[in-house]
Amino acid sequence: MSKVLVIGAGGVSSVCVHKMAMNPDIFSEIHLASRTKAKCDAIAESVQQRTGQTVSTYEIDAEEVPALTRLIERLQPRLVVNLALPYQDLPIMDACLAAGVDYLDTANYEPKDQAKFEYSWQWDYHDRFKARGITALLGSGFDPGVTSVFAMWLRKHKLKTIRQLDILDCNGGDHGQAFATNFNPEINIREVTAPARHWENGQFVETPALSNKASFDFDQVGPKNMYMMYHEELESLARFIPELERARFWMTFGDAYITHLTVLQNVGMTRIDPVMYQGREIVPLQFLASVLPKPETLGSTTKGKTNIGDIATGEALDGSGEKTFYLYNVCDHEDAFAETGNQAISYTTGVPAMIGAAMLLTGAWKGPGGEGGVFNIEQFDPDPFMDMLNTQGLPWQVKELDAPVAF
Repeated sequence: MSKVLVIGAGGVSSVCVHKMAMNPDIFSEIHLASRTKAKCDAIAESVQQRTGQTVSTYEIDAEEVPALTRLIERLQPRLVVNLALPYQDLPIMDACLAAGVDYLDTANYEPKDQAKFEYSWQWDYHDRFKARGITALLGSGFDPGVTSVFAMWLRKHKLKTIRQLDILDCNGGDHGQAFATNFNPEINIREVTAPARHWENGQFVETPALSNKASFDFDQVGPKNMYMMYHEELESLARFIPELERARFWMTFGDAYITHLTVLQNVGMTRIDPVMYQGREIVPLQFLASVLPKPETLGSTTKGKTNIGDIATGEALDGSGEKTFYLYNVCDHEDAFAETGNQAISYTTGVPAMIGAAMLLTGAWKGPGGEGGVFNIEQFDPDPFMDMLNTQGLPWQVKELDAPVAF
């Protein structure tokens, strides 16, 4: 029985809080804070209607460290779950450090004024968290998160080593909009338009955004075009699977999405530097995000399924030579909406956030020797997390492939 404070009130937060309320034996008290308290109240009302559980709500600016620290000290949760924007990771970690409370997030830090994200800023907190005796769990979403756990499960149960790893993220859903993103538009477009990077022979290799395309036939979705991108789990996986020769991340996009995005780039709407408009500064991408459909409003119209997983090639654990395994989850948008009022993209991130929180609160995951510090999800035993995926709405399956990927 544990008290938690969740920060952020988007679709991922809504799913996470609903799933926490569905597991009251682990989450005895749920507190929810955001810059806009009305969004927290709407989530709390939905949770009350669906589960009968009460969620307490607060207004807070997550970048105001003193105010956030005071809220944490007043509530005294065992864990702060950061489901706000990646820009806010460091301020929230600072508040947790000041208050002496464990921390969890789903995406690594990126500065507002630079389209760049990496773990170095958060890894630098390790000694301070360790000295304070508190734990930070980084990247407990789906990708990053579940995809990293998938890799470590394969390395524990199927493969002695992983030589090649491909992470495939397919959204086969249709929301009926001409152009919309399935999670925060600003973060989504910054990721997609950034140069692609993949790990090969001990270093990252950079290529132009969306320049490498392949087709793949996804179970329960069908053939889709996918594009190589950079994603933060490549950085942590390369660190914690040192034998990796190559690791890549792929995401599917429809032709209409690519066409819209190309036009928006060409006319300057994806810029993140301020421009003057009618005597005031605006950031074009932030303005664009304000007029695009909000991801949390897409649940009622989105139909279809997601398919996200890992294809890993390496030396078989049983000594039978090199083998390739494909481990993945399929999630139905309509099923996710029926359970939590949110589409599957939010669901596939919010559920792992809840499971990661459960791992810390139940003691299933602890730092070496029970000490604190900053840890990535790859550093813990994958088995209890994988077990909860099966019972909490994200069942997985694994199959052996005839050969390594040909793309």
